[in-house]
Amino acid sequence: MTAGRTGAAITGTLIVLASLSACTASSPNSESTDEAPSTPTATTRVPRLVDESDRPLVAFDPCLDIPDDVLAAAGYDPNSQDNTDFAATHYTMLGCSYDGVLKFPGVAAYALTVRSANFDWAIELQKTADNGDDVIPSEIAGRRALLKTNLSLPERCGMSVETSYGVLIFAQVLFGKGGTRVPEAQWCTGLEDTAERIVAVLDDFESHTR
Repeated sequence: MTAGRTGAAITGTLIVLASLSACTASSPNSESTDEAPSTPTATTRVPRLVDESDRPLVAFDPCLDIPDDVLAAAGYDPNSQDNTDFAATHYTMLGCSYDGVLKFPGVAAYALTVRSANFDWAIELQKTADNGDDVIPSEIAGRRALLKTNLSLPERCGMSVETSYGVLIFAQVLFGKGGTRVPEAQWCTGLEDTAERIVAVLDDFESHTR
């Protein structure tokens, strides 16, 4: 009888161990080497404004994507940022303006507006022609660009630079001292350098969002 009980006990123990082993193998918390690692999903930032057209989204937002140190190096106060967005049903322009901090002869103050638009280069050329701007074709970092002035808008200078989604538009305005108008030869002073600094940021931005 003792031998029979001992044999039964051993058999029962083996059954319990086998059951525990099976439970451990099928536990949902156990790691499986056959499972493929999850792939992170890339996310795209939704622009602050979106129009009703089928144009590309405005990817580069001057108000969010231009670093403070770049603005400061170009001679502008990042803390003076003021929103200049323009929303329409058929296109979008995201933009901000900044006050200048450098001193120039005969200039009491100056400011810069940077707008990022999703209309294409052909439309920008047409807008420029319609405005009667005096244009100097240029190039910045391999991108088509236009330097623009207009005698009907004194003390102002503009620059347009082509982007992957549309156009980046720079507008500089100067204010002469004592009511004296700043000479035309100075209207565009520093604008091309500023545009080059910001386009370098755009290049880096687009290289990471393609």
